[in-house]
Parts: sequence; C-alpha cells; structure tokens
Amino acid sequence: MDRNRLLIFFVLSAAILAVSQLVLPRQPAHAPVHQVATVDQSAHPASPGRAAAPVLPSAPSAPDTSAAPRAKIDGARLAGSISLIGARVDEMALKDYHVTIQKSSPLVQLLAPSDAAQPSSIQLGWSAGAGVRVPDDKTLWTSSGGDLTDTHPLTLSWDSGQGLTYTIEFSIDKNYMFTARQSVRNGTDKPLDVWPWERIRRDYTPPPAASYAAFEGMLGAADGRTHQLGYPKIRSEAAKNDGTVYTHEGAGGWTSICDKYWLTAIIPDQMVPIKTVWYYNNDNGSDHFQVSDQAIAPLHLSAGANASFDSHLFVGAKEVNLLDRYESNLRIPLLSYCVDWGWFFFLSKPFFYAIDWINSVTHNFGVAILIFTVLVKIIFYPLARKSFESMGKMRLLAPKIQAARERHKDDPAKQQAAMMEVYKQEGISPAAQAGGCLPMVIQIPVFISLYNVILITIEMRQAPFFGWIHDLSVIDPTNIFTLFGLLPFSPELISPYLHLGIWPVLMGCTMFFQQRLNPPPPDPVQARMFQYMPIFFTFLMGRAPAGLVIYWTWNNLLTMAQQWHIQRHVKLDKKG
Repeated sequence: MDRNRLLIFFVLSAAILAVSQLVLPRQPAHAPVHQVATVDQSAHPASPGRAAAPVLPSAPSAPDTSAAPRAKIDGARLAGSISLIGARVDEMALKDYHVTIQKSSPLVQLLAPSDAAQPSSIQLGWSAGAGVRVPDDKTLWTSSGGDLTDTHPLTLSWDSGQGLTYTIEFSIDKNYMFTARQSVRNGTDKPLDVWPWERIRRDYTPPPAASYAAFEGMLGAADGRTHQLGYPKIRSEAAKNDGTVYTHEGAGGWTSICDKYWLTAIIPDQMVPIKTVWYYNNDNGSDHFQVSDQAIAPLHLSAGANASFDSHLFVGAKEVNLLDRYESNLRIPLLSYCVDWGWFFFLSKPFFYAIDWINSVTHNFGVAILIFTVLVKIIFYPLARKSFESMGKMRLLAPKIQAARERHKDDPAKQQAAMMEVYKQEGISPAAQAGGCLPMVIQIPVFISLYNVILITIEMRQAPFFGWIHDLSVIDPTNIFTLFGLLPFSPELISPYLHLGIWPVLMGCTMFFQQRLNPPPPDPVQARMFQYMPIFFTFLMGRAPAGLVIYWTWNNLLTMAQQWHIQRHVKLDKKG
C-alpha cells in the first residue's frame, strides 16, 4: 500500500513540475477568465431613434510615416514621438528597461513606425456619416509646439475645411499613463454626430515566450471579468469569422495587446458605453492585429457647439504596484490582472508582495527569496514536526510490517490483513503513511506559485543575485557539459536538457544528501526511485529560472537543518 502511494506521489510530482514549464494556465488573479467567443455584430443593433455608428476602419496595413513630421514625447520614463500624419503614436521606448542586462544595449521599444522590423502604434480618430469629413491616415495635423512631457501637454489640431475643427490633447504622468481628450468644435449652422474611436495596431507576431506559462496576445476587461486570446487562437477565430475575433458592448473596462512583461492598453471613459472589436488579418504573409474601442452613442454637436471624449492610454512595463495604484486611483477595473499569476494566483500574488517588501530592505531579490523561504519553513514547522513523528512511528514499525509481508507474500489479502493487525496492535493509523508525504505535497503549489512570481513579474526581470547570476528570471548561464565555457560547442543543440549550470548541480547534490539523512525505504522499488530522483530533478531544473533553482537548493538545506533539529528534540517511544 505505502509503495503504491509513494510511487503515485512521485510520478504526479514529476509530471506537475515538468508540465508547469509548458502548459501552466494563464489565469490572472482574483477574476474569472475565459477564452472569448466571437459575437455577431448584427446582434447589437443601434438603439431606436439614433443612427448606427459607422464601422471603425481596419486597414490591411499601416501607412508609411517614417518621413512624417513628428511631435516629440519626452516623459520621465518614456521616450518617443507622434507622427503628425494620421496622429499616430508609433514610437515609444522605455527609459528604464534595456533589451539585455548590458546597459549599452538598446532600450525596450513597445511602439515603432511602419518601416521598423516590428511596427506597432496607437491611433485616435472619429467616424461620421456620409458627407462629414473626418481625419484619416493621411491627415496632416498641426502641433501646438514643444515636447510632450509630464509637465507640458501637447495638442494636435486639424481643420476639416467644412467648419469642423478636431483636436487631440495629450498629457502624460511620471510613469506610463497618458490622458487623451478628443474634441470637436462644430463651426457650422447644422447639428451633426461623430463617433470617437481609438485603436492599437500590431503589424507583426512577436517571437513566442520562453515559457507558455506567460500569456501573450489580446487581453481586456469587461463586465467584471478579464477576456483573453493568445495568438494561435486569434488566427483560428479570425479564419472562421472574416477577421473579427471578438466584440463586446458596454461601459467600463479596457482592451490591450499584452506581452509577458509589457502592456499597451486603451482605457476609455468608464461611464461611456463602448463597442470593443478585436480583429486580425494576414496581408501577403504579414500579420496584422488590432484591438479597438468606439463610442456607441455619438458626440452630438449642435451648431456652434463643442464636444469631447476622454480616455487613457497605457504604454509601459507591467509593474505590479504601479498597476495596483492605477486600478485604484483611476478606477480602472481589473487592470492589475494583466499580470498572469496562474492557477495558484491566491498564493502567487501574496508571495510577490512579501518578496518585494523584503527586497525593499535587502535590495537583492535573490536574498529576498532566501529570507522568504526561511519564513515559509517557520510557518510550516509544526506540520513538518508532525510529519516527522508520523514517519518516525512508521519507521519503527518497518520490521514488523516487512515480516508480515514476508509471511504472506503469496496471498495479498492475508498480507493486507496482517499489516492492518500490526497497525491495530501498535495503535497507529495507516494514514500516518500519507502524513509523511504531506509537507512535500504542500510544497508543490508553493513551488509553482514562486515559479510564476519569478517567471512573469517584471520586477524579477534582470534582477541579479551574486556571482555569475545576473538575471534570476533566466537559466543559470554556466554549463558543466562545456566545462563552463572551455569547450567551444553548444550541447543544447543536441538536446535542451544538456544544459546543467552550477546551481542545478548544487540543487541535485542537496537533494541527494537530504535523502541520505533518511534510512532507505524497505521496499526495493521505493529505494531505487529515491536513488534516481535527484538525477531526474537536476536535469529538469537545468532549464528552470535561476531564482527558482536557488530557492529549491536553499529549501533543501533548510529542510536538512530542520530535520536535524527535530531529530534532536522529538523522542519516539519504541514499542515491541
């Protein structure tokens, strides 16, 4: 019985740890998430008594704005520009983030013009009925002059020549949030309607993330829940629905194109009913993704009147505490849920807050992880003590249990009855067998939650530890198969598992010595499994983020110290 339970436990544990790096789900914290379904646009007719909103255009490709005049953006943490042709925000770099750990490497760029390798942009505009001129992709706007900074707003304007003047006023805070006001002045003697819209375009598919645990694609919030579509699902839905992959109508929410660490989002006025449309097409082998919002009700302009529409634009890093503040201060529902905490979100997010607070004291996320592990060990100490007592009692019974097995080795039914009789005589429940494995079982969600924290939080990206570990979120760069760089070849080309850094090897050694502290299991199958488990996990963890391997190594050392302490202070009665 105990052999089968242990065999099942180790197989499931290994499977969970292996699969977690590939298919760990993408559920953001504290909100139900579902794959969005396509909605027939004809099911949302205009309200009686008003005209239906014109369809927001979805151009197959963005116009070339490389030679267009530009208005410069120079924020505290952002640098970029706005093309004055089309009022397109199509150049944006993050001042605090580089592509690699080298400070001389290029800044991370989230938006880029159409002639760049990875074009992406945000655009604001209007739709209108027949005969009403609205700005389009070729419209040349006039800038108010000066740069857009966190202390100086920028206004773009365009005269339609029909008595209508369109303006877009941009302002930016000291981080990543823009405020945009789209206004129209009706200088004619007739009333008219216009519908403001805003959209994000991405004219390329980013390379796949290093782990499928991190969601990338179209992401938004509406009706109190988040909605998401990854790139493969976007293509399959578009093929079935003429390019439109999702639509929604209602007030409150936001829509975005989301990356592992970065977010580009449009956030309309939360009180205004909005129609959201996600769209994809492939034009001559080039991918084009678009998420857009358009006001359902028009801006109604009486003769000589003005009207405006307010929204926010987020272009930046998914910094957890910053997103929390935006969500609270600007009343943007579920914005912080763009960080993908996974299945165990109820553990992952508190774990992050704890580690982040410790880091504010230690100024080293690696040290913060070590301290956090000590705290976890202290919290679970009573359970570990109880587990050791259970294992100790079972170990004392091992000779009697083995004798019962030998007496009835040819009759499983009698063997089971004899073992139960031994338990009864000693006053020990057979459930004590499972109790010994309970701390290991509990470590699985703790392990996966910490894995998520290290893998998906921008705070862990390029966070150094000591020595050769300059980035806790990637694998240990050393490799014993190349003699740590002395041999000029890449064994990973043969197999990705032929990469074993120093920390994974240390982890395997600590796992081996931890096993040696315990007497070998009486069952030969169990004993053989225990012998191979350190080797299996060493190779498995060779591809894990260095921060996770450091955690596990430190956890093994603490477990050995804890076990030694418990053995010195727990006395077991030896019966019979």
